[in-house]
Amino acid sequence: MKKLHSFHIPVMGIGFTVDTPLKVSHLGIDSAISLVDDILLEKLRKMYCNMLELPYNEIGDLEPDFRAKRITSYLDMIHDVTEEKFNKLKEVNKSCTEELKNYFNLLPSTSELKSQFVNAISGTFNLNKAKKFVSDNLVKGSIDVNIMTKVDKGHFENDEKLPAEYNDAHAALRGYANSSLSSSLILSAGMNPHLFSYLESFKDFYPDAKDYIKKKVILKVSDYRSALIQGKILAKKGIWVSEFRIESGLNCGGHAFATNGLLLGPILNEFTVNKEALTNELHDLFTKALEAKAYHVPESVLPVKITAQGGVGTSEEHDFLLSKYNLDSIGWGTPFLLVPEATAVDNATLQQLVASKEEDLYLSDISPLGVPFNSMKGNTKDEEKLVNIKKNRPGSACPKKFVALDTEFSKEGLCTASRQYQHLKIKQLDALGLDSVAYKKAFDKITVKSCTCVGLSTSTLLKYNLDTKTEGAGVSICPGPNMAYFSKIMSLKEITSHIYGEIKNLVSPNRPNIFVKELTIYVDYITKKFNESPVISNKREEKYFVTFINNLKEGVNYYEGLLEETKDYFEASKSTILEGLEQELNRLKALSLKVEEAIQVVA
Repeated sequence: MKKLHSFHIPVMGIGFTVDTPLKVSHLGIDSAISLVDDILLEKLRKMYCNMLELPYNEIGDLEPDFRAKRITSYLDMIHDVTEEKFNKLKEVNKSCTEELKNYFNLLPSTSELKSQFVNAISGTFNLNKAKKFVSDNLVKGSIDVNIMTKVDKGHFENDEKLPAEYNDAHAALRGYANSSLSSSLILSAGMNPHLFSYLESFKDFYPDAKDYIKKKVILKVSDYRSALIQGKILAKKGIWVSEFRIESGLNCGGHAFATNGLLLGPILNEFTVNKEALTNELHDLFTKALEAKAYHVPESVLPVKITAQGGVGTSEEHDFLLSKYNLDSIGWGTPFLLVPEATAVDNATLQQLVASKEEDLYLSDISPLGVPFNSMKGNTKDEEKLVNIKKNRPGSACPKKFVALDTEFSKEGLCTASRQYQHLKIKQLDALGLDSVAYKKAFDKITVKSCTCVGLSTSTLLKYNLDTKTEGAGVSICPGPNMAYFSKIMSLKEITSHIYGEIKNLVSPNRPNIFVKELTIYVDYITKKFNESPVISNKREEKYFVTFINNLKEGVNYYEGLLEETKDYFEASKSTILEGLEQELNRLKALSLKVEEAIQVVA
């Protein structure tokens, strides 16, 4: 499918982009829906069906396979409504619709299609010619879906575990596979071998006789090695990876999957250098698998897109990444939280985001998944958590249980942010007889967890004035560090014009370059890791710190060389970038000495 924009809106949280396709797909912009919360999807389907006077039949908890059915029904509704909006947009009579004008207005001024359209409707207006032009050239934005592969809670019936097909991620996959959408499934958060195998059950993930894949697979990865391993596993099953979506390990919103000190620039360079070899290797495995299944085998290698996201904040960075690494698209996530035309954020949280500074945005330990999580200080879900702790009732009621994955106390699983789990862990802690300092440290480690699977969808409910009696009113918000440099609510036109360099001053002049910012976050991360336990007691720990720091040092060397050879970008900021790199390199050198001393003490 043709792509008219060089950016996409990635999935954000659970609810922030849950209805984004309804707002931007007919305008040609790609976006993604999280499939974590089927309860939220059902509430929104009811709301939209009532609003748009569409038929609605509730899918209750007692209905067989209700989770998958809810997801299918919601996605079908999204598909049908966006199709209708797109078809109406394309209606050309004696004049163009406002939405059609908006469609072209959002395209960059350099767009060839935009200039062709202006020519088509200027001068002597030919209705048939205009209709044909619109029909031939306009495309909808892709309505993609995201599944976190590890959020795959099992289900029980009469104390017996049901087959894996009833697990949450499996049911979400089935819900998408049975929908009318022709788009992409984004698999994030690493490997789930059983889920990967489950893809084989659905024909829409295989190429048809014309090499067309109705439902494509996108892998969100943090490095090349992960992409190669996961891509080969899927290729051996006859599943083609149509896109590798590289996300900065730490300079992103939501869950942050830190690399081993590998930075975005070197990672993208590795993909650029190896793309052809990667594609050919996957193609060989892919075709063999299709032959073994007696399925249609494409004659030529299917296309593979490489995209990137995480921390991009200026048109210069956007254009540089596209040009230098030959990328197909750049994901702009965090800034879109400030665009009500595109995302679902309640007004109170929106004002908090606008006011947030660098010190308000931090890499937290609040996620029950045990993965670092980018958060904002003062979010109402964390305030709610602190109130519960003061009442001596830490933990959440856990109404949705999507991440009830810990089996220490129950084979059915508990969420580590739940009241039940934290009560049991604190009971264990009380029996240890620790001194007050050690006790508080252990207590805080238990109670820091926040009910994010509820908090990340509540903002959407509040925005649309939907019932939050079960969930409560606490909101979790997960912007990346980039949020500190955007301080106003923006229109869709403003943000797209900013991305394409057509307006200035939307971003703070004090914002550090994307590469420097990511490096700073990584140096902070590894420094904190070392300070938490500044004694290196075994070879594994030694290797971890030495490798991590060396990778960061090599990353600095890479960026210095990159800036030296770059002529058309960063001319005004090159000296500032180099100063930032040098400053972080000095911090790394100081940390290296501490690590060496720690190793010598142990030896």
